[in-house]
Amino acid sequence: MQLTKPQSEIFLSEARFVSVVAGRRFGKTFLATAALLRAAVGGHNRNVWYCAPTYGAAKEICWNMLIHTIPPEYIAKTNETSLTIKLINGSYIALKGAEKPNNLRGRALDHVVLDEFADMRPETWYEVLRASLSDRNGTALFIGTPKGRNHFYDLWAKGKDGAANWESFQYTTLEGGNVPAEEIEAARADLDERTFNQEYCAQFVTYAGLIYYGFSREDSVLAIGDDSGTLHIGMDFNLDPMSAVICIRKGEKLYAVDEIVMYGSNTDEMVAEIKDRYGNRNIIIYPDPASRQRKTSAGGRTDLSILQNAGFSVKAKNSHALVRDRINAVNSRLLSGDGERHLFVSSKCKQTIKSLERQTYKEGTSVPNKDDGFDHMNDALGYLVEYLFPVRTEYATPQPTRWT
Repeated sequence: MQLTKPQSEIFLSEARFVSVVAGRRFGKTFLATAALLRAAVGGHNRNVWYCAPTYGAAKEICWNMLIHTIPPEYIAKTNETSLTIKLINGSYIALKGAEKPNNLRGRALDHVVLDEFADMRPETWYEVLRASLSDRNGTALFIGTPKGRNHFYDLWAKGKDGAANWESFQYTTLEGGNVPAEEIEAARADLDERTFNQEYCAQFVTYAGLIYYGFSREDSVLAIGDDSGTLHIGMDFNLDPMSAVICIRKGEKLYAVDEIVMYGSNTDEMVAEIKDRYGNRNIIIYPDPASRQRKTSAGGRTDLSILQNAGFSVKAKNSHALVRDRINAVNSRLLSGDGERHLFVSSKCKQTIKSLERQTYKEGTSVPNKDDGFDHMNDALGYLVEYLFPVRTEYATPQPTRWT
């Protein structure tokens, strides 16, 4: 397994707790895999964990890389259902989701990797995993892209301030060496400045005030006359209210031309409303990915199945994008780094305009405020925009090689 120079500097750290802030495509998962394997083969009967914000993310991000990196002769047994690998030395590598931190209690650990710790609850570390390392004097690696000055920043700052047993690193995407400089400059032009500084420059951007700072009534709101073509509908499922934003796409530009807000409603009623308004037009719906399991209507049917059975084309990711990725995708459409606007809202979309104008972060945090009800329409728009124009672009990176 070959590590880049920055990855090697991190890998060779002798600190017990290592915190790494890095830009996109730095190779954080590759580094995490190396750390997991080193810990697992460093002794017999070790317990080594990789934790992501969700169980689905843990599998999607790390499972295949682990399976293709560990030499087959090291492996005694794999279980893709439980996401565990047993090595011939008796050590276990397990992939975990941090949705419910208390579910991670009860196991003594030798090493843990917390990937995108900024998107986990602080108690995942402070109340659960830190204690799990005590019995065996275990070690921890925190890796991720910054998300404001939150609990991840606090841990990273400990290493920077010289706290005993801690060491911290910070690298930009360019320094990672996996993305060409010209591609990074193209991203700078496409993204809004705050998103670029956070995602590519690995800066702890301060979150405060309005979430959708790129929105402007003067520049983003238009009287949109021609709404012909395929309708792209972002949908958020809530009983109070069910929310949908209806858009048309013209090349790289997206226009919100209508909205639906239904209180005390359900998915069947939303379907009926869409059909009543738009008849037999070609419609693609981009719902909350939770619609694969969520049931807001009677009969034990999932929201996604109701949409599909109604004849709509439905596009939903297998798991939720991070909240910040949805926000960054919308902001980058509202106003890119080169001053271009690619997302516009019809003046008839009163709730969408109000929501984009007014939703804020909770004071002192990077968590969107949901108390005022402005989140529903923004979430609906975010599911659509993040699916069509994701901020996280994948680049060709070296394939993992077997651990030797």
